[in-house]
Formats: sequence, structure tokens, C-alpha cells
Amino acid sequence: MTDIGLALGGGGARGIAHIHVLAAFDELGLKPVRIVGSSIGAIVGAGYCAGISAREIGDFMVKSFAHRRDLAVKLWQTRPPSFRQFLDDGGFRIGQLNVERIVASFLPDAVPKTFDSLTIPLGVMATDYYRRLECELDSGEIVSALGASAALPAIFRPVRREGRVLVDGGIYNPLPYDRLKGICDLVVAVDVNGGPEGDPAVVPATVEAMIGSSQLMMQSVIDLKVRTDPPDILVRPRVSPYKVLDFLRAAEILRATEPVKDNVKRALENAIEARRLGVTTRAFVEVIGTSPDAAAHESSAVLR
Repeated sequence: MTDIGLALGGGGARGIAHIHVLAAFDELGLKPVRIVGSSIGAIVGAGYCAGISAREIGDFMVKSFAHRRDLAVKLWQTRPPSFRQFLDDGGFRIGQLNVERIVASFLPDAVPKTFDSLTIPLGVMATDYYRRLECELDSGEIVSALGASAALPAIFRPVRREGRVLVDGGIYNPLPYDRLKGICDLVVAVDVNGGPEGDPAVVPATVEAMIGSSQLMMQSVIDLKVRTDPPDILVRPRVSPYKVLDFLRAAEILRATEPVKDNVKRALENAIEARRLGVTTRAFVEVIGTSPDAAAHESSAVLR
């Protein structure tokens, strides 16, 4: 039996595409022996590690972000309970949204409070701000770990956990498949970081430019890792047309990235069969185009 490890990268709303990779596992009757994730990858991974199917995660995402008004109400409900707490959280200063409250509000009820209650082991990547290093959180309370992994500077305040100040896991390790090397027979990595897209004649707003610059930095880290020590299967859905905060387009993102599922299934089947025969392969999986209508132009899992 092949032990498969799955790494889910960060990318905000683009990470909704992770669901199709999880669906490929479900349809093949496979389960990763461990999942590691950064930011949205950690959040989606937590749902799957809690025993929620890919289909259920997708339905939950679409329902949660179907209507702007309902989303605004839910975000309003995450406000501090008192003015004193509001001031303690940073008041009106930019980048002081409490990510732990937001994550807790949008997690499915089936996600347990602690890591030891998960059905699949989960590693959550965060960045230790003052120690200047990456850290993998895999024990204790889950919400603070997920909040730390998603605490993108300029939007969310850092998270204090176990005496450390933690920020977005993507700062140091946006696609943490290296954490699975040596402990899994087959390592699958899903890169949804993408990059900023738009009209060069338009100057992005300040926050958008900060987020886009972070994406460029993270992509340079990912590209270097892939060149020097690639995973066995690298999956890159075409997500660049969508912005990091495009959660209200959840249903559209799911439809647009659906073709990647069958490619992942083929890549997994090929890799497992190759290992049974004692052959080492690497696969790059990408869908050309951004909608099911463009699936005729998609590449199949090309072995390198």
C-alpha cells in the first residue's frame, strides 16, 4: 500500500480549488496518511481531516459565501464583544482584524477543537514572527493554529500561541510539501498561489498591491523549491483570474477549476502503479483554461 502525503498551499479564495483534489482522493477511495497546509490550505485540510468529504466541504463553502449580505452579517457577528476588547484588538488600525474569530465563525461544526480528535493527522504551517522561522503546528487547539496560518499581515493581526507571535504560514512556507518528504511514499502538492492579474494601465489599490506583492514573494519561494526538490505530483489549477479575497465567487471558482479533478485522478493512478512496478515518476498536473468549457484544451497529467 502506498502512503500518500498531501500538501495544500495558500492562496485565499483560490484555495477553493483544493476541493477538487480532495474529491479525486474520495473518488479513488484513497486517504492521505497526513495533510499539511498553509493558510486556506490548512483550513480546507482541517475540514477533510475531520472526516468531512470533499463534496460536503464544497457545499459548505458555496453556502457560506453565496450572498454578500449574509457574509456581512456573519462578519459583523465576529466583532469584539465590548469597546474595551475592540481597543485591545487594535481599534481602527489597519491590519487588526481578529483572524481567530473569523476562522471560528466559518469552520464547519464537525471540525473538532483539538488536533488529537482529527481522523487524519494535520500539520498547520505558521511563521514565528520574532524567531524568524517556520513552524508546523500539529497539537493542541485547532482554531488558533488555523488563525495563525491565515494571519496575512496588513489584513489580520498576528496570533499569540504558546508564547509565540505567529503570522501567515505562507511567508516562510507557502507550499509545505517538504514536510512530507521522508515520511510518505508519494508526495502530492497543490499550488494555488497564482499571482496578480489585471490591466497594466491600472495601478492597484494599496491593500491589493500589498497582497499581490506577497503572492509574488511566495511564488518565488515555491518556484525555487520545485526546481531544487520537486514533489512527486505537482498540481497547479488555473486560479490566477481570481483574487485572494474573491470568496463571494466560490461557486464560480469551483466550476472553473473542476477539470483538474480527473487529471489528479490519472496522476495518482499512474504514480501508484509506477511504484508498484518499482518505477519512480514525477507528474505535473495543470488545467489550461478557467472553465469546464475549456477542458478540451487541458493537459493530461504529463510525466516528466
